[in-house]
Amino acid sequence: MTNSEDEQIEYAVQPAAADRLDRALAAAIPDLSRNRLKSLIKEGHVRAGEATITDPSYRVKPGERFTVTTPAAIDSPLHPEPIELDIRFEDAALLVLEKPPGMVVHPGAGQPDGTLVNALLHHCGDSLSGIGGVKRPGIVHRLDKDTSGLMVVAKTDDAHRYLARQFEDRSIERAYHALVWGVPVPAVGEIEGNIGRSARDRKMMAVLGSGRGRTALTRYRVLARSDAASLVECRLATGRTHQIRVHLAHLGHPVIGDSTYGRTTPARLSALEPAAAEAVRNLHRQALHARTLGFDHPVTEKRLVFETKLPDDLEYVIECLNLAGFAS
Repeated sequence: MTNSEDEQIEYAVQPAAADRLDRALAAAIPDLSRNRLKSLIKEGHVRAGEATITDPSYRVKPGERFTVTTPAAIDSPLHPEPIELDIRFEDAALLVLEKPPGMVVHPGAGQPDGTLVNALLHHCGDSLSGIGGVKRPGIVHRLDKDTSGLMVVAKTDDAHRYLARQFEDRSIERAYHALVWGVPVPAVGEIEGNIGRSARDRKMMAVLGSGRGRTALTRYRVLARSDAASLVECRLATGRTHQIRVHLAHLGHPVIGDSTYGRTTPARLSALEPAAAEAVRNLHRQALHARTLGFDHPVTEKRLVFETKLPDDLEYVIECLNLAGFAS
């Protein structure tokens, strides 16, 4: 490994086994997460000899050597904003917060500001991990805009790497509560199916056939129910984009309020009592909440587990649905 004057870092490695390039490099360079390496590959920062490799799934040949360059850090063009944060835990390495529904995690097309990242820059100042990239400082994982609940944010690069490894080896504990249409059968089960971009709409994800997409596994159990709806706990064994929403819709029980994967149709509303139907119409977001988050602290290595109650808007819908067995 060399460190040049412009602070670019080069890793010259020879992966031990033939494998996908991103996976082989992740095993050879523990300082960088697989997701970070995948981004570096796609951005043209990985070479085999004089050839630039831009495909993360490139099959490594025995004896092949690679040079990985991490670009010098650049100042973020983002600006801090004094947006209130609901912080549940904070120290020098990380913070855990509860994201409200309607807040976008990081800037993107059509959302240049007002995001969680803008709020974090104001709260943390310079003490925020840069590994996530210029537009995603500190962000180890995401929640969809209209999903509420717990997130962990890295304040140092070491903490970011340590947490990212836990997401990759699936030792992170994540439990979500979702209000869904109908009642899944059996009441406890698993939903397994590769997830990738939908062929019908590239903005959507879908369960794909064998050999396509990325493996995904969601474990669920019904917590409370009526004839028309139920409250389900979902635990992620993998972390794919929109995984819970896609898997539950594939099972035939989409998340209530999810306009992308399970529209609120007149037929569904007609199965509810008037007060419940009105509560669902007024929800204006998917009924999905990140309830539990557990991980090993990157400095102390102590296991930390955080839980949060359901937000008021979901509690009100549940009250109107009169779900049998519900306990807040």
